[in-house]
Amino acid sequence: MRKAQILLTNDDGIRSPGLWAAAAVLSELGFVTVVAPRDQSSGMGRSLPNTSDGIMREEQVQVNGQEWSVFAVGGSPAQAVLHGVLEVLKFKPDLVVSGINYGENVASGITISGTVGAAMEAASLGIPSLAVSLETDSKYHLSYSEDVNFSAAAGFAKFFARLLLQKKFPADVDLLKVDVPWGATPQTPWQLTRVSRQRYYEPVAPQRRSWSEPALIGYRPAGRLEDEPPDTDVYVLRKKRWVSVSPLSLDLTSRVDFGELDRLLRDE
Repeated sequence: MRKAQILLTNDDGIRSPGLWAAAAVLSELGFVTVVAPRDQSSGMGRSLPNTSDGIMREEQVQVNGQEWSVFAVGGSPAQAVLHGVLEVLKFKPDLVVSGINYGENVASGITISGTVGAAMEAASLGIPSLAVSLETDSKYHLSYSEDVNFSAAAGFAKFFARLLLQKKFPADVDLLKVDVPWGATPQTPWQLTRVSRQRYYEPVAPQRRSWSEPALIGYRPAGRLEDEPPDTDVYVLRKKRWVSVSPLSLDLTSRVDFGELDRLLRDE
């Protein structure tokens, strides 16, 4: 039987422990090719910046005691997917997995996430795709901290990767977004969820004396549980402490009644 071909990427960069936790378990399902951004690339969404250099560098890393050849790309997570499919593999793999991310990707901010963006790029090519994130404190988001234990998240990555490889999903399920709570175990339940409409992180103005000084907009947690429906990714992850599994569609069209909206737009 032919081994499944799995393309693995992330947005934290080629040196992320979360990436290698995923690589270790996914290698039990098939042949894993790792193509990931050379640099930390969180918050890039599905962007394809024309400022990326696109330089690819083959590197050697140790995974489960074995030497792996991996590819670091000067580009965004979505660009890493494209380079992986078009230049490294030169064919569409059976599955693309993005993660495991330092920090949950829930609520309306998922379009900012490079983890989700990479999976969306793969899905747009018609490839079954999975984005996996682990809830962490904000201080870990741009780190490669060894204080973060990815073992449970890796187990869920393997579980849902196997399902995506074995089963045919409904046409409107273009990718799965999996968010694992901090402290989860292999026995932690999971639940299908909708994406919350709330703003989970709020922007923070930079502290600087002059606009001529370089600065970035910051962010801080703003997630709320009061009045949050019990079937959303935020509620299931934060309140129930279960694994949230959100089926995502590339169809971003509003689910509004077109007849009602058409009458509203035409009523003068």
